[in-house]
Amino acid sequence: MLCAVAALPGAGAAASGTAPGVPGGYDFAEGARTVAGASGTADAVRLEPGEIYRSSIPANATLTYRLELDATTTAYVPVTAVPSADATVTATDGIRVRMQNADGDFCSYGSARFGAGLSPRPVTALAMREAGKTLCQGAGTYYVVVEHVAASGADEAPSGDWDLELAPAEEPRLVEAGATNAPQAWDSASPEAVTGEPRRRDGGAGFASARALGQGVWQAEAEPGQTLFYKVPVDWGQQLHATAELDASTGDGGTGGHGGYVSGALNLSLYNPVRGYVDDMALGYSGTRKTAALEPLPPVEYRNRYGVLGEVRSTRFAGAYYLAVHLNGQMGGTFGQGPFAVTLRVRVSGASHAGPGYAGPSDPRNLFEVTAADRAAAVTGSGGAGGVTAGDDPAMKVLAAAGIGTGSALLLGLGAWTVVARRRAGIQMRVNAQKPTA
Repeated sequence: MLCAVAALPGAGAAASGTAPGVPGGYDFAEGARTVAGASGTADAVRLEPGEIYRSSIPANATLTYRLELDATTTAYVPVTAVPSADATVTATDGIRVRMQNADGDFCSYGSARFGAGLSPRPVTALAMREAGKTLCQGAGTYYVVVEHVAASGADEAPSGDWDLELAPAEEPRLVEAGATNAPQAWDSASPEAVTGEPRRRDGGAGFASARALGQGVWQAEAEPGQTLFYKVPVDWGQQLHATAELDASTGDGGTGGHGGYVSGALNLSLYNPVRGYVDDMALGYSGTRKTAALEPLPPVEYRNRYGVLGEVRSTRFAGAYYLAVHLNGQMGGTFGQGPFAVTLRVRVSGASHAGPGYAGPSDPRNLFEVTAADRAAAVTGSGGAGGVTAGDDPAMKVLAAAGIGTGSALLLGLGAWTVVARRRAGIQMRVNAQKPTA
């Protein structure tokens, strides 16, 4: 059986799964329903939690969508804006989203912008209605308002229509109310970076096709303008830490690899299981190897939602945390079209514990938990929202047919990976031994 696992797609250390999308491309969720946003509340189309929707928005337009909510669940609506690969964007271009009740009172507000990198890429902002808060309580009709913020100066080209992906979700109430203050003490020191031979793991081209990662050193290639998506299972009580490294340039791009500089050459963004923003970082690049890290994050706890800092409030539930890696489109004109080697070092530390005790399932199901299948996917590198199941992944199909449980499958997969990795160690190219600098 070990041999069979080692031979399955995704079981080897350097095996590739779904190929990353073309530069600037985005993989919308398969089966996403196309809807049109309304200019006002009267004809706003209804969104159902657990479903994925595709829409579009013109420059400087404002569109409205509708939700019907009960009084006890917390609703989240992440909105991902996808400009075309050749769009001209400014640092302040982006989207603003808000949720409001039938009386027009604001429940929440979120925004996302491209920043100084000036490279078009998918950006995501979150609207939500939190049960138990002062504003927006009670069952009824709520509205999600999406605004496309684009430059309108005389010397600035319009950014054109942007595609949208909306993924509404609901979090049930707790069986028993718990503490309403965030934990005050947690280890906020930056841990040592994970070391070891890098394993190849190409990223997906959207949230729905994000490739699963576990703790380790992972390597991929990116072309200018490309965004790679990954997901890391993080359980209750665990901390996630990630760094990204951009290898030295090997192309001249007309500069001989020296003298050029790109601001915001590599952007690493982290999103929580409802695609809410957690943290991001960007590094400048002059052709030499560079690395940067996300800020230390607290252990995932339900009580974090009562924190003051945004990165604390965003780590409020277990599940898949998404890493989006974007290589600035300006890299091509300065350092050549690549591809460029990108290394991710991912650490998941801390002992996991049981969840807070929800009164019912999330919508979509299993959104706020880490299953055995999710852990197996982090080993095999399977993609797709909600982890991997026996019906989705070839490795799990064979193991299910053999009558082996998921826990045993994970152990077998780890054993198979160890065997394959050791055999390939002699022929695998070692990473540059130079110590990265920020």
